[in-house]
Amino acid sequence: MMTQYMTQDELKTLVGRAALDYVTVGSIVGVGTGSTVDKFIDALGDALKVDPGRITGAVSSSVRSTLRLEALGIKVLPCESVSSLGVYIDGADEIDHDGNMIKGGGAALTREKIVADLAEKFVCIADESKLVSLLGTFPLPVEVIPMAAAQVIRAFSKLGGQAKVREGVTTDNGNVIVDVTGLGIEKPAQFESDINQWPGVVTVGVFARNKASVCLLGTEQGVKTLIFK
Repeated sequence: MMTQYMTQDELKTLVGRAALDYVTVGSIVGVGTGSTVDKFIDALGDALKVDPGRITGAVSSSVRSTLRLEALGIKVLPCESVSSLGVYIDGADEIDHDGNMIKGGGAALTREKIVADLAEKFVCIADESKLVSLLGTFPLPVEVIPMAAAQVIRAFSKLGGQAKVREGVTTDNGNVIVDVTGLGIEKPAQFESDINQWPGVVTVGVFARNKASVCLLGTEQGVKTLIFK
């Protein structure tokens, strides 16, 4: 008998729906960016059809997510108008067994960190291919002020990384993304702190200070819940 495996898209849908359980009724929810988050936004839209009071609004980390939320009739509040959020829902390009992540494949890492910092809980939604023992296989995104890009690339070269500007991409903040390969990030918190000090770096895509509290991992056996201290 042939085994029917779930596609990556189906796994994303699975965890997107599961994330609804972490959204408190009547709250304002923080919403990240990316293809997995799109599934959560769609699930949220379906939930609001049944219960229009499910949430009072959302704070979005990107223009892309804002447009998708608004298209479903979900009120998007300015980040600066909100002092705290109960939960922030977002995906990850990589997540380790301690909840540290690499994010920024969608070039929204700076705004994602800002919204995540408002939240009491970060719920990461991802398929099982994103779980790693050591961060760094996925190219590390770094948002950089354009005039500093060459300096930042040279600085990563000294660390053994190969860095290049992502072609054709400008962030919502008007900056460029430098993607770095060849790094194994053994101490994510220290690495994040160090790189953020470099002149011209707006945000490095390591999320250790704002790491995940929970990860909902899409697997062939269903949603696996990982809880981090």
